[in-house]
Amino acid sequence: MKHLTLTQRLSLVFAVLLLACSGVSVWLQINASTRHEQEVVQRLSSGLAAHIAGTAQLMDTSGWRPAAVRELFDKLMAVNPAVEVYLLGNDGRIVGSAAPAGHVKRDKVDLAPIRRLLADAPLPVLGDDPRSTSGQKVFSAAPVRVAGRDAGYVYVVLQGEAHDALVASLAADSVLRLTLWAMGIVALLGLIMGLVAFRLITRPLRALTQTVRGFAGNGELAAALAADAEPRGDEISILRSAFAQMGQRIAEQWRELTRQDQQRRDLVANISHDLRTPLTSLHGYLETLRVKDETLSVAERRRYLDIALGQSRKVSRLAQELFELARLESGLVQPEPEAFALPDLVQDVLQKFELAAEAREQQLLVEIPQALPAVRADLAMIERVLTNLLDNAIRHNPHGTRIAVRLQGQAQAVQVEISDTGAGIPRDMREGLFTRASALRRSSPESGGLGLIIVQRLLQLHGSDIQLVDDAQPGALFRFSLAAA
Repeated sequence: MKHLTLTQRLSLVFAVLLLACSGVSVWLQINASTRHEQEVVQRLSSGLAAHIAGTAQLMDTSGWRPAAVRELFDKLMAVNPAVEVYLLGNDGRIVGSAAPAGHVKRDKVDLAPIRRLLADAPLPVLGDDPRSTSGQKVFSAAPVRVAGRDAGYVYVVLQGEAHDALVASLAADSVLRLTLWAMGIVALLGLIMGLVAFRLITRPLRALTQTVRGFAGNGELAAALAADAEPRGDEISILRSAFAQMGQRIAEQWRELTRQDQQRRDLVANISHDLRTPLTSLHGYLETLRVKDETLSVAERRRYLDIALGQSRKVSRLAQELFELARLESGLVQPEPEAFALPDLVQDVLQKFELAAEAREQQLLVEIPQALPAVRADLAMIERVLTNLLDNAIRHNPHGTRIAVRLQGQAQAVQVEISDTGAGIPRDMREGLFTRASALRRSSPESGGLGLIIVQRLLQLHGSDIQLVDDAQPGALFRFSLAAA
């Protein structure tokens, strides 16, 4: 069975059920026909026993007359060989019959069926067959009365041994053959119609199976399947629609994985380039110091050391950002939310950058409305987000730039905006700004270029995201929201 297709399994089960149902139907039909025949025979012959008991002198004052009984019974059975006549006592014992020697297998007949028949019970009523140890047959019965008292019963089996022998021969010859032919034809027609119906029913399923086998990761087949799906409510159509949705989802995820893999490759390539550049510069200046140590002046030596130290800081910063990004993407770092006042955190972060802003003649502004709700987030992570954004705004903008931090209460959230009046971010650098090593690092020798990627990962852990807002004003505007406590 496990090697058969669904259609073949359904067809096999249907064939077995059809044969079983046909067999049961034939049995029920034969049984109903038999009972109908018994009822007809018993109803037609209901007065036979009473006629025999009323017209024949079966006993006199001295008792039963065996000779008269046998003579009468022989005549009756000669006229109708199907009947068998018996004379019963009041206790049901057989006291007279015309049966050949050895044919009577009982010496007593149960009187309960006789009483039910005489009480007009629903036909057919079956009574004991004297010529069988356990068989029952339809009968006619009537009491025998002598001198006003009950002397026994006339018991007539209406379908005797002769009837059974004739029925058996006819059944074996024609009736059984006709029944089997009818059953076979009905079963064959039912099987053919069932197989055709199963094939029609499972045709959409076979088409779906073929589509599943030929499914490609690009989602083209799934999209075509969804477009061809008919608006029906049967299970196969529902399965077809569900598979189309699943295929499209898998295709989208596959494309997303491909895109992320390409971004990771680009990130590794960019980071490798950014590591090679300062390391090469660091190595060159150190080698120069070693080779020309005796010929360099103190000022030149200090200048070379300062440059080497700057390149070393850049490598260190980039390594630290890579380590932090790897921890965020590994899933090992999870936020520990707590309720805190966001304005206090903003003021603390701004204080850290006051000297750096003054050194570049930049102005730090803050706009915080009254009665701002507290937020629920990881304090250290949000501090890192604000630090990265302000650090980028200070280092990537020219002297005299104004940098503003604005907080605004919203429904169940607090919105944060960090803007500047600098040159802004060029259009060709905005795509992938939060997914690859930013080209902004080229404008600062100390930038690792991963700050915005880290910001996005930290906010995603809080169920938020960061946006670079297109605005008519000069400069750049970054926006994100945090859930209120």
